[in-house]
Amino acid sequence: MLNVKDMNLHYGASQALYNVNLNCEIGKVTCLLGRNGVGKTSTLRSITGQHPASSGQIIYNDKIINNLSADMRAKAGIASVPQGREIFPQLTVHENLMTGFSALPRKERRIEKEIYDLFPVLRDMLHRRGGDLSGGQQQQLAIARALVMKPKLLVLDEPTEGIQPSIIKDIQFVIGYLRDQGDMSILLVEQFFEFAWDLADNLTVLDRGKVVLSGLKNEMDKEEVRRAVMV
Repeated sequence: MLNVKDMNLHYGASQALYNVNLNCEIGKVTCLLGRNGVGKTSTLRSITGQHPASSGQIIYNDKIINNLSADMRAKAGIASVPQGREIFPQLTVHENLMTGFSALPRKERRIEKEIYDLFPVLRDMLHRRGGDLSGGQQQQLAIARALVMKPKLLVLDEPTEGIQPSIIKDIQFVIGYLRDQGDMSILLVEQFFEFAWDLADNLTVLDRGKVVLSGLKNEMDKEEVRRAVMV
């Protein structure tokens, strides 16, 4: 579903990524790990079209998408749950969910019952403003908004950040459920190591903008990966 080849990325004269390679498969969770500031979010921004790669290829569904705008990537099925959630605080929960319609043809603009089944708290708060929700509820709203877009590639940037343990478990269940449906690729950036390890099928570790470890989880040593993330 996604194949990133030798991607470099710059912010002005400063290089953030060096020849990054990354693969995401349908029905799998790929976890991108590393300390703060090593290039994880930059990788996601380049994939979703929010910052152009300087060189290399981003191949999605067998097509090179480097020159596609962020909105065209969204319409092609790439949905992002950004770090910090970025919901609209003055809009209601229902209105926030409806913003996901922008990536869909008019005939497909509906909120599926499954979304409320996965996040029942949202059904109970449809008419509350997004800014009145707790951090955990806002995170659930951000994920639900992405799912409204019916994505083929779901990109999540640190979904457990600042979230209470009970909701972390709920989010872990949802990600695992989506993976097991077998029709979506999931790319997860996460600092909570055990959360990432439990969900991952594939792991890639970044350090200073470079891939230092990558492979199938069941072929990797957990403590080696942990050390690479913590150094």
